[in-house]
Amino acid sequence: MNPKDIDINQFDYPLPDSRIATHPLAERDRCKLLVRRADGEIADYIFTSLPDLLPEDSMLIYNNTRVINARLRFHKGDGDTGAVIEVFCLEPFDPVDYARNFASTATCTWTCIVGNSKRWKQSPLKMNLTLNGKSVTLTATRQRNDGATSLVRFDWDNPEVSFADIIKEAGEIPIPPYLNRGTEETDSVDYQTVYSHIDGSVAAPTAGLHFTDSLLEEISKRGIPRRELTLHVGAGTFKPVKTDTIGEHEMHSEFIAVPRSLIAELAESDRRVIAVGTTSVRTLESLYHIGCMISRGEFDSVLPQWYPYDENHPGLPPGEALRKILEYLDANRMQTLIAQTKIIIAPGYRYRIVRGMVTNFHQPRSTLLLLVSAFVGGDWLPIYEYALEHDFRFLSYGDACLLLDK
Repeated sequence: MNPKDIDINQFDYPLPDSRIATHPLAERDRCKLLVRRADGEIADYIFTSLPDLLPEDSMLIYNNTRVINARLRFHKGDGDTGAVIEVFCLEPFDPVDYARNFASTATCTWTCIVGNSKRWKQSPLKMNLTLNGKSVTLTATRQRNDGATSLVRFDWDNPEVSFADIIKEAGEIPIPPYLNRGTEETDSVDYQTVYSHIDGSVAAPTAGLHFTDSLLEEISKRGIPRRELTLHVGAGTFKPVKTDTIGEHEMHSEFIAVPRSLIAELAESDRRVIAVGTTSVRTLESLYHIGCMISRGEFDSVLPQWYPYDENHPGLPPGEALRKILEYLDANRMQTLIAQTKIIIAPGYRYRIVRGMVTNFHQPRSTLLLLVSAFVGGDWLPIYEYALEHDFRFLSYGDACLLLDK
């Protein structure tokens, strides 16, 4: 079957609200861990068992992105009594580079979702702040309204303050909408991985939330290398598939950054790559297809949604595709591959880099469930039925599973 013809209704399952974890466990590495091996055997453990369950020849790769305080709440008019307008920062527009945008000290522009949008006419919104004893007035001006999103320019009147300082102080961490609750103070810690350090996401790579520093040290003691990459998770990760077939669903674009050193290691290593989270999976599998695009002179910084299924795909061996990226980086004197990926991984997809994954339990009818199904050969339902029957907790703050191939 052509992946575009897949019926999303085949990826539905009953998920009671009572099974959605609204808060994490007090000890994040004490969650349950379902293990599904290549022969279909399923068993459950505690997440602290992970170091012993990883194959000895593994390499663990995780996403080091950090969730930003992306929700900014303004009030119309003067004071704090006017209508609340929520400006949700999705991705930088000018400067388009995340690091440069966060370092801006006077103005920057973001693509945003605006809550209560009809109440925001033409007048700029203002917010008065005090940052480290410094008085700052933040102004938001809507430059363009595209319906679902808006282009918003932020200006502020203190050059000693960066945009990173502003959102850290004035913003609110955006927890997933399906938690059906407001952000709490504990979310500022709970909704970050212990290894997050590159600002940019508006949602956490939640499979990584189960790791602790001591667990990571235990993995290293077992001789399993740990490596990092970056994918800044966009709000599109929560976008449901509303069409009957996935061919009509438009995947969101996400920023990835992978150091040359990791690409070189992957090109030459025989280790089994275990990806932490679907964001790491998407990034690693995107590398392969980007290398194939480079080999044909087709890469222009964006990996299209359906490229992996293109009948003219060159189908290079993984090592060769990765070496094409290295040649591209060297020719352009770059130490990091930076790109946008729109890849959709669905049944019919052939994994080229990833040999195992740590992930959470995903929403019904979601592209993330399609990704999992593709990895386990379409046999996703027994995994989810087992999890439901054995009291696993679902979604962002829920329990985890380890999926392994041969």
